[in-house]
Amino acid sequence: MKKLLSFLTALALTLGFCSTALAQPTGNTKVVYHIDDAEAQGLKGLRNIRNHLDVSPQTTIIVVTHANGVDLLMEGAKDKKNGTEYAPLVGALKSRGVKFEVCEITLKNRNLKKDQFTLDADFTPSGVVRVADLQYKDGFAYIKP
Repeated sequence: MKKLLSFLTALALTLGFCSTALAQPTGNTKVVYHIDDAEAQGLKGLRNIRNHLDVSPQTTIIVVTHANGVDLLMEGAKDKKNGTEYAPLVGALKSRGVKFEVCEITLKNRNLKKDQFTLDADFTPSGVVRVADLQYKDGFAYIKP
């Protein structure tokens, strides 16, 4: 009986270690940054992304904007506190592989047109659905600056 108990304990530990090893993600980190207020999150979010890539340059990053967050990607947009233009910062991150997406529901609700946005912006039918899908279906980590 003692041998059986020892065997079962060893088996349980082995299976536990195997399942932990299998649960570990593989490949590069994937992150979705969620911005819904450019004034509060704009510069901070862009700085976070730059720092993220400086430390982990292979990270896949998608920035999803909706509501007032889309203002970050509008042509000529600036930070209201210090006048810093967003476009050069966005362009620099885009050149490092970051993808920027604008919610089309927000466009409709705010009567905005796609041509009001920088060329670095892509569009998604729903920002909220996109964030959820990236997390659940595609395994992206979530960051809201």
